[in-house]
Amino acid sequence: MSTVRMFDLALLRVMAITDGLHDGIPSLVARVQAAVRGGATCVQVRLKDESARTVAEAARAIIAAVSVPVLVNDRFDVALAAGAAGVHVGADDVPTRDVRRLTPPGFLIGTSVGCDAEVPNAHDADFVGIGPIFSTQSKADAGNAIGLAEFTRLAAAVERPAIGIGGVRADNAASVIRAGGAGVAAIHSVFGAGKDLVSIEAATRAIANAVADARGGVVA
Repeated sequence: MSTVRMFDLALLRVMAITDGLHDGIPSLVARVQAAVRGGATCVQVRLKDESARTVAEAARAIIAAVSVPVLVNDRFDVALAAGAAGVHVGADDVPTRDVRRLTPPGFLIGTSVGCDAEVPNAHDADFVGIGPIFSTQSKADAGNAIGLAEFTRLAAAVERPAIGIGGVRADNAASVIRAGGAGVAAIHSVFGAGKDLVSIEAATRAIANAVADARGGVVA
């Protein structure tokens, strides 16, 4: 198994994952800034319906606007082009061993794990997103929530820092940390339809406080 690389685990505590471009890049940047003000410790640019060019432009704009690490979903080439801190790849994307070979030292690599068959792909990753833990509105496998016990088992199997994803909200985020999570990732509960900037900031702060409380302290 590959050696675990050292990096600041605090950046994984609250990952805000974008839910789409919607009203253009300036609006997306404003929404991400609101999440960071609320306590997001990193951002993942996930724009499934956009071109590589648009994703790169959005990522560059977000990187320029926030002080936390920014990762790109799926495309390590786009992440490199945009100057992102890293990438998060799924089981159907380029294998992590190849991403590791083609990227520079310090480039963060995350991958998704939801079952035993996906564990080997985590061996060359820095961290994993395990889920969906709870029922979620953001992914096609929303009905296949694995639960906290399976999260704990898979986290032990990958031997990598694990963040919980899928249906994470302020009222269940602490349970992910108590189950062994290094942090949580949220899409809908942060950026869900109809949320204005104030609501995005408040929703993120509630999740960040829950995570901090589970770790033994509350953020502002």
